Amino acid sequence: MQSAAAVGLVRPCAARARPLAAGPSHRGGAVSVSGGGIRPVLPPRGLRLSARAGLVPASPLEEEEKRRCRAERDVAASASSSAAPGAGEEAGGGLVKTLQLGALFGLWYLFNIYFNIYNKQVLKVLPYPINITTVQFAVGTTIALFMWITGILKRPKISGAQLLAILPLAIVHTMGNLFTNMSLGKVAVSFTHTIKAMEPFFSVLLSAIFLGELPTPWVVLSLLPIVGGVALASLTEASFNWAGFWSAMASNVTFQSRNVLSKKLMVKKEESLDNINLFSIITVMSFFLLAPITLLTEGVKVSPAVLQSAGLNLKQVYTRSLIAAFCFHAYQQVSYMILARVSPVTHSVGNCVKRVVVIVTSVLFFRTPVSPVNSLGTGVALAGVFLYSQLKRLKPKAKAT
Repeated sequence: MQSAAAVGLVRPCAARARPLAAGPSHRGGAVSVSGGGIRPVLPPRGLRLSARAGLVPASPLEEEEKRRCRAERDVAASASSSAAPGAGEEAGGGLVKTLQLGALFGLWYLFNIYFNIYNKQVLKVLPYPINITTVQFAVGTTIALFMWITGILKRPKISGAQLLAILPLAIVHTMGNLFTNMSLGKVAVSFTHTIKAMEPFFSVLLSAIFLGELPTPWVVLSLLPIVGGVALASLTEASFNWAGFWSAMASNVTFQSRNVLSKKLMVKKEESLDNINLFSIITVMSFFLLAPITLLTEGVKVSPAVLQSAGLNLKQVYTRSLIAAFCFHAYQQVSYMILARVSPVTHSVGNCVKRVVVIVTSVLFFRTPVSPVNSLGTGVALAGVFLYSQLKRLKPKAKAT
């Protein structure tokens, strides 16, 4: 059933508030004079002023209209009083999220800086990258097990089929981190990260070969400053050697292969198998993959007997190794936490800025000699990475049929 207001029998609230004209033309209407002005005397509630019959009882429709208008005014008043606190809470929640995201980015960069500095210090005195990488995976495995046991991280439910699907990812993850440490042991930290700026080039190449994802012409053009900048920096790098160069390149290939494999294999995730859990499982698998290779190749080079025979400070080496290993695991976990909160493009830009921060801090800390041409090459390469990340999000326009 429709209400009286819906069918037009009741006038809108604003329409009934017309003032009564004061003057001799009122018949039977009462007026009062005060302060030199004339105003009408309002009739008692339940009565209405009639021009012919004076005060008569108000009709049911008019009473309903009055009640409806009073209710509307009450609702409007309560809504206006509650709107301000709600807006304030929303603004406060947005500020808290922004501060949390800023703190995560700060931790991401800080852990990266500490990892690269302490890792390089250990590799200088202990040139055994397989041992050092194994230690880093061992510490990461310990952290993952601790988080699962204590309930900080929900223990994943994973099947044997899923483990087999994850195994290729663990293999290339192991190789990528091993090659990175091999490069850091041979050349300056800044140069390793300049070469690793070539990651977009290998991402485009491998995606085109194995996934059939052809890049747009603009994306291809953005790769030119990356390749040119890395080449320019390599030609003028004081610490350049081929072992460090090719190790960093191999790291690029393996890490981008991991990304392509993750898309191609499409590991089916359970509810508890989020990105952090997946990374933790890969870390555990990487430790068990690399530990036997360490024994067969370099042997155990981190024992107290070996370090003392080399004349090294045990406490210093162990402290720096543990800090580097903790930061290695922590910065990757924080990276996944950021990725869960922002878009891949924003994360890619943040990663580009992170590389700049690591290069600058390592140059300042280790006092790495850098020529103007070398700086120019590094800057061009990093600018190309930023341009690539911006162009990558542009989707090609669909052709009209």
